[in-house]
Amino acid sequence: MMKKRWLGLTLAMGISMILTACGSDDTSSGEGKTFKVGISQYVEHPSLDEATKGFKKAIEDAGLEVKFDEQNAQGDATNNQTIATNFAGDGVDLIFANATPSALSAANATKDIPVVFTSVTDPVGAELVKDFETPEKNVTGTTDSHPEAIPNTVKLMADMGYKKIGTVYNSGEQNSEVQVKQAEEEAKKLGLTLNKVSVATSAEVKQAAESLAGSVDAIFIVTDNTVVSALESVTSVAEAEGIPLFVGELDSVERGGFAAYGFSYYDIGYQAGEQAVQILKEDKEVKDIPVEVPEDLKLVINKSAAEKMGVDVDSIKEEAEYIE
Repeated sequence: MMKKRWLGLTLAMGISMILTACGSDDTSSGEGKTFKVGISQYVEHPSLDEATKGFKKAIEDAGLEVKFDEQNAQGDATNNQTIATNFAGDGVDLIFANATPSALSAANATKDIPVVFTSVTDPVGAELVKDFETPEKNVTGTTDSHPEAIPNTVKLMADMGYKKIGTVYNSGEQNSEVQVKQAEEEAKKLGLTLNKVSVATSAEVKQAAESLAGSVDAIFIVTDNTVVSALESVTSVAEAEGIPLFVGELDSVERGGFAAYGFSYYDIGYQAGEQAVQILKEDKEVKDIPVEVPEDLKLVINKSAAEKMGVDVDSIKEEAEYIE
């Protein structure tokens, strides 16, 4: 009788231990697990930096335990691909790709690991997703393209009487090609001309900006990673030549650009972080998470930059937010 009782007790304890072990690490809900997330940022500049901060804050706010492996390609395509390949080889749980080149490298490196991007202007054109609503593959994220940003900027330039617009961009960046093409189309509608100068590296930006002096009424810099990383080279030329510098995002206004219709890159990074939480914590399929767009668009003007560039802000009739 005693042997039977001990046998029954032993079996019961064994079953209990198995059940407890099965329930102690509920990976389907993300509880009790430390995730490894690779962060691939294409280049260092304030907008992308803010997007990364927003992404990490969303993860923190969700209460997930995450070990971040944060890498920066410094604008180098080879570095970019190496980072993505290493993340795939390390078997990270998710890759956060900040900017179009980083997103493309990550998507090429893995078809299984979830990739969440931000700061991507045209995810469909870049073939990262089929469409915004149904990504289909292992890639989704947030775009830094608001449909009204470029049309509003070009119209503002026209309303202020500027007819000849110049731009500097890296034609090797797919996101920049899309934006410059849109700016050119909008300019044509309003009877403006767009003088384009292409660069390959940030070291070429100042000379390119100087080449526009004397032939344009205003300069418009889109969210080009190469040029924005060297924006001070453009602002110095704009101030010296008295040319208003319109920019593509709000961080560049704070760095000396005259005006921009923009939004917070921290916010779109945070949105991407919330998508990552859905994947890691809620076990949601990537294909079921639509690509998101920026929620808010506003006109911000740098009064100090306006003064240095000789711009009369009183001619602007629209509501705007001013910074010094």
